[in-house]
Amino acid sequence: MALPINVRELIESRVVESTRIEYKSDWDPEPIIHSITAFANDIDNSGGGYIVVGIAEQNGMPRIPISGLNKGSIDRIQKELLNKCNLIEPRYLPVAEPAIYEGKDILVIWIPGGDDRPYKCPIMLNSEKASKKSEKAYYIRKMANTIRANAREERELISLSRDVPFDDRINPHADVADMRSSLMSEFLHSVGSELYSGSLTRPAEVVATDMKLVRGPTEYRKPVNVGLMFFNESPDDFFPYAQIEVVIKPDPTGIDMRERIFKGPLDKQLRDALLFIKNSVIEEYVTKLPDQAEAVRVFNWPYRAVEEALSNAIYHRSYQIHEPVTVTVTPEVMEILSVPGPDMSISDEDIANRVLISSRYRNRRIGDFLKELKMVEGRNTGIPLIVNAMKQNGSDLPEFRTDERRSYFRVILPIHPVFAHERVEQPVQPERRKNSRRTKEEIRQLIVVALRQKELSMREIAAQLGYAKLTDTVRTIVKELLDSGVAEYSYPEKTNNPNQKIRLK
Repeated sequence: MALPINVRELIESRVVESTRIEYKSDWDPEPIIHSITAFANDIDNSGGGYIVVGIAEQNGMPRIPISGLNKGSIDRIQKELLNKCNLIEPRYLPVAEPAIYEGKDILVIWIPGGDDRPYKCPIMLNSEKASKKSEKAYYIRKMANTIRANAREERELISLSRDVPFDDRINPHADVADMRSSLMSEFLHSVGSELYSGSLTRPAEVVATDMKLVRGPTEYRKPVNVGLMFFNESPDDFFPYAQIEVVIKPDPTGIDMRERIFKGPLDKQLRDALLFIKNSVIEEYVTKLPDQAEAVRVFNWPYRAVEEALSNAIYHRSYQIHEPVTVTVTPEVMEILSVPGPDMSISDEDIANRVLISSRYRNRRIGDFLKELKMVEGRNTGIPLIVNAMKQNGSDLPEFRTDERRSYFRVILPIHPVFAHERVEQPVQPERRKNSRRTKEEIRQLIVVALRQKELSMREIAAQLGYAKLTDTVRTIVKELLDSGVAEYSYPEKTNNPNQKIRLK
């Protein structure tokens, strides 16, 4: 059975975090079974992991050139793997698939988070005495390592035994036929999986089984929730308000308000909403500077920050709470709201400091699918990416808000100052940026934006920028604009005219 993922991208850590991949130069039962048990326990709800046999590890990455496996040994390894996995309690069987990488034979073992955790396995497996009666222990993953769980971690594992993440639970109200084979094939093609070719001719239930989207005994096969979220045309039939709502409010009173609702498979509604925002909301402003060849380009909101914030909302929201993800756009900010908020392991201080490192994920399977489609980044990288994208655009930093009960999570992206000042009729307040003065370039951009609206006198320009009086900085910048030809006098021949104003050329 092929894997529902591109093996090359997996090995090169393009779609799965390196902490969820182990490399083994050869078959060594004891550490491999320990790691299989740890991945199956999935204490962080990260989605399990992968073990690649036939590639040595170097600093957490594959060591090149790879050694590979003897082709004749792969069948023997798979048989021994099955025998050793029978020693795991309760019984757990991963998916093992031979593959070729860089011309060498390897074995990829896929270990999704198990339904019957906690799992334990023999401490010693390489001994001839290892058997079902051997001393067993629980194993877990910490960072990129497999370790034996201590007493506290054992209690934590046991407390998770009844807590299968919602997206990975069986949905008793749906049938396997509710998942569309065409959508599964499209996904497999998008990620470059070898399952794609077979998906075109095999029954949908067989393909869904290979993708771990159905479970249960033969007489009661049911889809898991994530299968309905991605491979059913109307997920909201099963999960009410599993949708994205974009509201554009140009005026606080609601005049000229526009609203768009995006439904369908999660990846489709996310793509559609992002495309709408990119085409209808995001704007670019270009300033040509006289002393450099390249123009200065800024956006009202950097698309990369919006993309990551909205993708994270789809990833981390609860689909048991019947509320949509909403994007509200006003002349000042873009707000992305999802429910609920981050778990209590993240302190209020961390949220205020924009440091959100989660110890456990809410939706482990949704994350895997979005990562394989390259729609979200790796573990705990979303918030830093949003912050960096806003910085690189010259925007004010984003804010992250929730309440004491963590009932919601709001991401607030301030509009770039240049676009904020396009609403020229409202003077800019000097305290716009706390503990920070405007740079000369920011003032220059604001002056250009103000002059795009209408001609202004020197004092009017200063007033538009929120200054009580004309400053030397404003005088200097306006002179530079005039000297460079970006701006001109409205009465060029009469510079002392009392009605003299400045306008863009």
